[in-house]
Amino acid sequence: MNPYPCTLLIDNGSHRAESTLSLRRIAEALSAKLDGNVHPVSLLHSTKVDPAELGGTPAQIFEPFLRKQREKGQNSFLVVPFFFGHSAAIYEYLPQRVREMSKDWPELEVRIAPSMVKLDEPGDTRVAGILGDLVIRKIEEEGLVQPAVTLVDHGTPRTAVNKVRNHVAGQLAEVLKDYVSVVVASSMERREGDEYAFNEPLLENLLGQEKFEKDVVLSMLFISPGRHAGPGGDIAQIRHEAEKKSDGLRTFASSLFATHPGVVDLLAERYAEGLSGDPIAGEVPAPDTR
Repeated sequence: MNPYPCTLLIDNGSHRAESTLSLRRIAEALSAKLDGNVHPVSLLHSTKVDPAELGGTPAQIFEPFLRKQREKGQNSFLVVPFFFGHSAAIYEYLPQRVREMSKDWPELEVRIAPSMVKLDEPGDTRVAGILGDLVIRKIEEEGLVQPAVTLVDHGTPRTAVNKVRNHVAGQLAEVLKDYVSVVVASSMERREGDEYAFNEPLLENLLGQEKFEKDVVLSMLFISPGRHAGPGGDIAQIRHEAEKKSDGLRTFASSLFATHPGVVDLLAERYAEGLSGDPIAGEVPAPDTR
């Protein structure tokens, strides 16, 4: 049996090949940084991508990957989440699956490293610093002067995830205060109902409004390209429609988070923190639907 944890860099998964390719690129760079093998593994979805679009190598997802490793004598695993915040996918769904697998695999031991944003450590501005650098690069590339900035995420039914958006937006405003006129958080979409109004403002409603009617840079709170943040995706369509409706509005999207070299250093820190954490144990908690 291998006594060292098998390390997984995990994202949520996507039906788009470019998302898996991005995950593989970061895992390879993290492997070099740590001088050890880091496996790019998605939680779900990515096995639906045609392997021909992935250089002939199929994507891997969590449970089948662990069971293959078991056949090699590996029982200890460390999950490094490629997630901004405390996602239910990683900290609720994944532990539930681990506990289920443990019923016929009692030796199974899985640790989960911290996510990239730490709400309980306001002094940790690593994510905001990376996002800010990407925005500044876009400002300089386009020759913009004091543009407005919106930190845009997907939108969520969970207040816990929304808190990450707002937390990072506050930090980003400090990072960019000498470069921009304003920083406001927004979301791409939301569910119907007053109980989900915390996602406001929606990007489509913000663009063209006061302070956002001229040059606007979108700071993309998206990790890798996909159907939302990739070329021709939902965000691009929202920008295009807003520019048609508002004379003088110009929008510019910063590069995605995974393109920044500082991401690997951040993940290496989270990996080190995860090694000293406790393995998943105990009963399955009731899902947090707040």
